[in-house]
Amino acid sequence: MEFRRLGRSGLNISEISYGNWLTHGSQVEEEQATACVRAALDAGITTFDTADVYANTKAESVLGRALAGQRRESLEIFTKVFWPTGPGGPNDKGLGRKHIAESINGSLKRLQTDYVDLYQAHRFDRTVPLEETMLAFADLVRQGKVLYIGVSEWNADQIAQGAALARELKIPFISNQPQYSMLWRVIESQVVPTSEREGISQIVWSPIAQGVLTGKYLPGQPLPEGSRATDETGSKFIARFLNDEVLEKVQRLKPLAEEAGLSLAQLAVAWVLQNPNVASAIIGASRPEQVHENVKAAGVKLEAELLAKIDEVLGDSVESDPRLTITP
Repeated sequence: MEFRRLGRSGLNISEISYGNWLTHGSQVEEEQATACVRAALDAGITTFDTADVYANTKAESVLGRALAGQRRESLEIFTKVFWPTGPGGPNDKGLGRKHIAESINGSLKRLQTDYVDLYQAHRFDRTVPLEETMLAFADLVRQGKVLYIGVSEWNADQIAQGAALARELKIPFISNQPQYSMLWRVIESQVVPTSEREGISQIVWSPIAQGVLTGKYLPGQPLPEGSRATDETGSKFIARFLNDEVLEKVQRLKPLAEEAGLSLAQLAVAWVLQNPNVASAIIGASRPEQVHENVKAAGVKLEAELLAKIDEVLGDSVESDPRLTITP
């Protein structure tokens, strides 16, 4: 495993991180989820990403139990706040001070830890003054419940505004967690340059485009049973890629992957790690062998000629419009 600094900070994280968005507490049984976490640890992954909303808090609980007994100082545990949790009361969502203060306490209890290494605003909240949100985060840092602050799917302007307030409050705002893959490059023109200027790294989700870049979805063929495309939550993110034109181009990437001595999935994960502003690629897994397969992308250097060939194959199937950064 290789490691990179997260943003302009002293925090080292594994190039491949383990996330449990659509698996723990929902898609797979706890025994299998624990096996995947153990596989990640065995592969040298030290960075684990979750969120309170995943499986309506169950994912955090499963991860907490799976990591119990591990040396806490050897792990980087990340979670997030924003989406509704609990029974859905008026303060059970968003980035208001009350919800943030209560959410971190719940997350710490479920994760069985006294602090999280990174606490992330899962989306930008247009209904709450940004000053209130950042001050609430600052208080958590000063209380020792949170070491660093990050965000997820904020656009360039929002990142710049948050960074300015973080400087005023003297708190370490060091990361953004966007969707990023060969097919989805909307962060490249605005978010990445702004982040580089502000000392912020990307921790990217869906580097294999919800499984499309593994090549398992074939043009003109039915969706594989039990795949991400048939999952109620995951399917809305993958639908944009499930057309024959894109799927045919993905099949044409296979010879390029073989030429590099990689599987399609490994090529996809290695591709996002070629971006120097990316600190880590989040992988999910429903089986331990998926973890062992994908971690082989760590430390891989893709030659410029290969990167150019990938761009040539994918052509206009690549989405790069910065306006498509996800907002609620």
